[in-house]
Formats: sequence, C-alpha cells, structure tokens
Amino acid sequence: MSARRVVGEVFDVAIVGAGIVGLSCARAAALKGLRVVVLDRDSQANGASVRNFGFITITGQERGAAWNRARRTAEVWRDVAAQAGIDILQRGLWLTARRAEAVPLLEAFMRTEMADGCELLTAKAARAVAPHVSASDVSAVLTSAHDLRVESREAIPKVAAWLSARLGVQFLYQTTVLSVETPRIDTSRGVVEAGAVVVCPGDDLVSLFPEHIGRYAVTRCKLQMMRLASPGFQLPGAIMSDLGLVRYAGYAALPEAQPLRERLEREQAEHLHHGIHLIVTQSADGSLVVGDSHHYAATPDPFAMERVDQLILEEYAAAIGQLPPPVVERWTGTYSSAADRSMFIDAPSDSLRIAMVTSGSGASTGFAIGEEVIASLFG
Repeated sequence: MSARRVVGEVFDVAIVGAGIVGLSCARAAALKGLRVVVLDRDSQANGASVRNFGFITITGQERGAAWNRARRTAEVWRDVAAQAGIDILQRGLWLTARRAEAVPLLEAFMRTEMADGCELLTAKAARAVAPHVSASDVSAVLTSAHDLRVESREAIPKVAAWLSARLGVQFLYQTTVLSVETPRIDTSRGVVEAGAVVVCPGDDLVSLFPEHIGRYAVTRCKLQMMRLASPGFQLPGAIMSDLGLVRYAGYAALPEAQPLRERLEREQAEHLHHGIHLIVTQSADGSLVVGDSHHYAATPDPFAMERVDQLILEEYAAAIGQLPPPVVERWTGTYSSAADRSMFIDAPSDSLRIAMVTSGSGASTGFAIGEEVIASLFG
C-alpha cells in the first residue's frame, strides 16, 4: 500500500532544503508562476545559512562566473530585503593590508574588471576616513561599495515568510525526504507529488543521491565564529585583512599574491594551518560577528578549539589596532566544500536537479544559482 499524500495539490516543483540555496530556487520558480513547495527536515533553517556573517560578498569572489553570480545575488538581496522587511545593516568592504607585499597585489586587483566600484586608499587617507579601525602599521586599505551585510539568523526566516506570504510558496517543515523519483517524493509524512524536484542538501552528502554528489569530491568544512560586544564605534564596512587576500580567489589567483603568501607562511603559519582569515561584521546593536577558521573532514567534530579563537582574535587586534571587546557568544558551523569548484548543479534526469554550494558562498551567490537551476528545468 502506498503512503498517503501529504498535500492533495500536485506541485510544479518541490525544493528539498530550506537553506539559502533552496529558498533561492523557490523564489526563482515562484516568480515564473509555478506552484512551489519547500520541504525541510528541521522546523527552521539551522545550518550554514544562519551560522555565518550574513556578508554578501562581491569583492574578492573568484573571477568569472562566481563574481558574476555574486553581483546578481547582491542585486536580488537588495530587492528581496526591501520587500521582506530585512535590514541591510552594512554596505561596503574595508580590507586593511598591513604588509608591504599586499600593496602590489591590491594594485593588480585594481587593474581588473573586478575593481569596479572599489578604491585603494593610502594609510593616511584610511586614517582620515576611519581612525578607529586603522592599525598603526596599515600599508593600504581596499574599499568597495558593493558588498552588503544582513543578520543571517533573522534574514533567512524573513525570506521564507516573504516567499510564503507574497509568492504563495508552501513549506513543509519537520519533513524528511526519504527518496525521490519524480513525480513521487516519499517523505516521513507521506507522499508529495511534483513535476520537478530540486535537491539542495546543504552539507548532507549521503541522504539523497550520494552517488551523484560523490562525483564532485565534496567533503565538509567546520568553522568557528564568535560574537563580540559592541566596540563603541561604527565600522566603515565589513572588515577583512591580509589573510583574506590569500584565501579569496579574486585576489589569491593573481600572480602578485605569491610574495604575500610566502611572507604569511613565515609569519602566520599557524593561522594558515587552521584556515583562518578575518571577517568582522556589525549588527544593529553594535555587536560584532567575527571569524573564521576552516577544518575539513567527512564528519567534522563538533568541538571548538580555544586556540583557534585566540588566533582569530589576535588577527582582529592586529588588523584594527585595538584589543577585541569581550566575547558574548561562540558557535561552530559546517558547510560543503570542494577543492576545485565553488558550486555545482547536477542533473540526474530531465526533471531533477541537485544544487550545492561548495565554497561557503551561499549567501553571496545563492540567488543567482537559484535562477540558473530553475532556468535549467523550465527555461
């Protein structure tokens, strides 16, 4: 006997996963006038989509497709935020370079198309603009007007609520998808029917279509993050440092990155070993979200290392030139990671897609990926 159908309606498309990629696919499908249902095993988004900076990063994204996706995604975020009542808390980037080797790299970046809307400030000019975050040894500061910041743990639920209220997307939470064979989707609550299915599994590499996901050599990455008390002043934008220049491919892929990488390997080998680079964003109450680190394993352990947090806070103090405020919250997160790609869209059949971000850039590229996925299914 077949399981009962959860919803009597037959949907045009079912989205498995209510993280940012799933919500992005739901938005793109609903805007085409399709009947959409989103299924998720949790009662709310609880993974990488809410355990991050809320930093919608354009500047520094990998040249080409990823950078273009980030530009489109930021455009959509501005539109969705206005409609869904999501506050854009920060605009812009402030990347403090302290080492002399970083300056030629930033100058090379400024000669690329990716520098549109960016400015390279001298140390003197940077101190005039933002004296509170200009360390005494600053060599130059890269600024960008493009990047945005939202509070992820608040924004993601608001996107879901907006999709439901304004675009008619239906949500089935606390519903585990057991198998998919379109048009039939077997779940822990019965059967849902949909003409097409998009699986957005986040960092779940084994529950659905593991043989397809396995083709992309995906593992999982654990990160550590903190919230600090308000420093008593407003940041000029999201803060980054030299370490970000050898991690973000938009900078790191340039030939001029090698001298900086060699110096960092001499001076901050422990930071690099733990995959640490600095991002500091600011919330509405003035508190700071600070991170992060990167450790890779098929099943990362759930434990945060105090030494890693110390190294992150050391980089904060060096980049900003002030001791960090007290830590008020700590957490870990995990996301899917692949060494040779930032995302993939797999097509096991004409009516099925698997969409996965494998670089921790879901907030920055998700809306564009959602549009690509739905276009591949429905044109």
